[in-house]
Amino acid sequence: MKDFGFEALVVAALTATVFLWASSYSAIRVGLEAFGPGQVALARLAVASIVLAVYALVVRMRLPEVRDLPAVLLAGFLAFGVYHVALNYGQITVSAGAASILIGTAPIFTALWAAAFLGERLRVWGWAGLAMGLFGATLVSVGEGGGFGVDPGALLVLLAAVCVSVYFVLQKPYLAKYGALPFTTYAIWVGTLISLYFLPGLVAEAGAAPAGTLLSMLYLGVFPTALGYVTYAYAFSRMPASRAVSFLYLIPVMAYLIAWVWLGEVPAALSVVGGGVALSGVVIVNTLGKRR
Repeated sequence: MKDFGFEALVVAALTATVFLWASSYSAIRVGLEAFGPGQVALARLAVASIVLAVYALVVRMRLPEVRDLPAVLLAGFLAFGVYHVALNYGQITVSAGAASILIGTAPIFTALWAAAFLGERLRVWGWAGLAMGLFGATLVSVGEGGGFGVDPGALLVLLAAVCVSVYFVLQKPYLAKYGALPFTTYAIWVGTLISLYFLPGLVAEAGAAPAGTLLSMLYLGVFPTALGYVTYAYAFSRMPASRAVSFLYLIPVMAYLIAWVWLGEVPAALSVVGGGVALSGVVIVNTLGKRR
């Protein structure tokens, strides 16, 4: 029997996904030098929407059924409306690497929602992993606040993680019906429409933005947002879900390395320790914590 986990194309797709999604945190920091948080979100989503619209036309992607529109609207609002704006506002004070750690706690919140609404049960190890992950996230928050208190920006990034975790649970029944990439595309389009509130500011700020910042915004929309979801959907459809998700644990490590090279960011010691604790909790929840 063929083992898709070791297919060169699948591994290449996952590697590209990890790199692209990890690089988005540094690109956001660059964008915030010239644009407001909402404007960065709109620019990113608008570019991604155009790219995905072209893709949808080429493959003749089916549109969602009318009865599924409420779910699509809620998914877009949470995962691409609130998520991106909260993440961007949080990254005004939170480093790129620390933001990736905090977003990496989303599977912990997902496990909680799944236990509450989908009937998925956790073992004792699962609850221990949840506690460990939340404790690690607290350490990261305190580390970003200079060790004297919790950084409000970190709380906004955690809000983004909570929103995307609700999205993960919400999308579950629709993935089998539409597929991962089509449903994500619908949600991105909705998020873009919601973010049009920031269009006047984006137009005003774009005229004075440096070329490098504009390129970062273009990069954010084309690569981490549009291409990143395409590569992940390709890999996700060709290997066990648990194995595909496990690759995403590499994102915070890669995000710290990219931020160090691109931005010269040196992580706070407490953030690094908290990141290790948080990721350990996430791994425990998703390996030992769930009942088979």
